[in-house]
Amino acid sequence: MKILIVSQYFWPESFLVNDLTADLCERGHQVTVLTGIPNYPEGRFFQGYGLFRNRHQDYHGAKVVRVPLLSRGRSSRGLRLALNYLSFAFSASLLGPLECRGQYDVIFVYQLSPVTVGLPALLLKILKSAPIMFLVQDLWPESLSATGAVRSPWILKGVEWMVRLIYRGCDLVLTQSEAFRKPVEKMGVPPQRILYFPNSAANVYDHVIDKAAVVSNGLALPSGVRIMFAGNIGVAQDFPTILSAAEILKDRGDIHWLLVGDGGMLPWVRRQIEERGLSKNVHLLGRHPIESMPGFYARADVMLATLRREPIFALTIPSKIQSYLAAGKPIIAALDGEGARIVEEAGAGLTCPAEDPAALADAVLAMYGKNPEELRSMSANGVAYYQTHFERRMLVERLEALMKGLCIRHGDTRNEP
Repeated sequence: MKILIVSQYFWPESFLVNDLTADLCERGHQVTVLTGIPNYPEGRFFQGYGLFRNRHQDYHGAKVVRVPLLSRGRSSRGLRLALNYLSFAFSASLLGPLECRGQYDVIFVYQLSPVTVGLPALLLKILKSAPIMFLVQDLWPESLSATGAVRSPWILKGVEWMVRLIYRGCDLVLTQSEAFRKPVEKMGVPPQRILYFPNSAANVYDHVIDKAAVVSNGLALPSGVRIMFAGNIGVAQDFPTILSAAEILKDRGDIHWLLVGDGGMLPWVRRQIEERGLSKNVHLLGRHPIESMPGFYARADVMLATLRREPIFALTIPSKIQSYLAAGKPIIAALDGEGARIVEEAGAGLTCPAEDPAALADAVLAMYGKNPEELRSMSANGVAYYQTHFERRMLVERLEALMKGLCIRHGDTRNEP
């Protein structure tokens, strides 16, 4: 198949769409990726990239086409971020048809934030006469309201109208969580055009449980119990709860909170660590390439997943859950809904309600009290659950089959008299 992937984010930014693209190429498909200039999460263009630099590249056999956009800046909300979203949608709509020449069998949209990535895909659908498969990773406008990025009811109503337009123009809508189905249906999408398609984990996380197979990242880490959060340090991840729980356990000098990543909340987190006197307990380890992450995972005792208490987040499965399961590390999930359900169903760790620092501190102490056999059981349970529900090759095969089926149906429609 000739596949056009539309995603505002792509390598060298670290997202699962990278592995998905490489897998499709490995399976013999001709893949083109329409994307932007990498600038996430730092907010500035990556070194070596610019408006006129590295606009065309090759990634594991895929043709990568980059269109100009305004970098997002450091803020996780505001005008600059809105312009980042809109500039990609505008550039991809204007330049995409010129840069992505020829015909395609299917257009695959990988939608994180923003949903505006669907606008150029709708135009390309018309020009290329190709069906759209749209993977929803983040529900709009719900996430805009939940994070406080947008408070105006008029703007939220306008965004909802746009989402309806985009979803209805798609031939198949895939959702990263089963709980996303009803919100997507409410946007006017027929149930038969909605399918659950969960995230997998990057292949670098396989076999992290086997510490002998992982190369150390060379960083000196504190001795004691290491609770690691890895990922975006943003509003949705509820760092006030993490820091408050760390403050409750402040006198436990052998319990350490390791934060690996970057994001808009990082300056606030850094200030809070100083103001609360948590520098001996909470350690900022920075952002690192995905290839080095197994070295961090291997040296953690427990992995931490958190989200704010919002209805939208209760429907979401944080992608780090799949990575934690694949790595075979015990998990503490301080969140509600689908993410907590998976950890409990897998028997891979402990859960507690979102935005409850005391409950999170209790969960840490409960995990601290587990014997080695109980921890090994959690690890093994997590890997087994991942292999059954989220294994990457299995999901790629399923995606390929869905694409082929969509192409066949679309071809039959075009050939109707």
